[in-house]
Amino acid sequence: MNYTVGDFVIQLKNAAKANIRELYVPFSNTSKAVGRVLIKTGFLEDIKEENVEGKKVLYVKLRFQSRRPTLTDVAIVSKPSLRVYIGVDEIAKEEGRIMTAIISTNKGIMAGKEAIKKKVGGELLFKIW
Repeated sequence: MNYTVGDFVIQLKNAAKANIRELYVPFSNTSKAVGRVLIKTGFLEDIKEENVEGKKVLYVKLRFQSRRPTLTDVAIVSKPSLRVYIGVDEIAKEEGRIMTAIISTNKGIMAGKEAIKKKVGGELLFKIW
């Protein structure tokens, strides 16, 4: 577990594929910030900080619609070995109708549409749909 964002997102994807509604993931401030963005975009229902056996973990509840998870798939773009940065004008190209780009900017982690409104670019962490 070296890349916390990638590990967090892949755990969410695996839980969605297995139709698991709730899961515990290791705590990190970055994962918590990504979780808050995913709540705003409608992929997660809830995220809470909890202590389990003396360790901090995040309790994550996935959003389901008609017994199907709203999270279908994830594509991790930026990795520790290769960081991918995009400007404001490139964000619209990366986002599709059903796809949402999650970007780390100097104003925090946010969805692509929010970054366009604030006119900031940054590191393209992953795409989710």
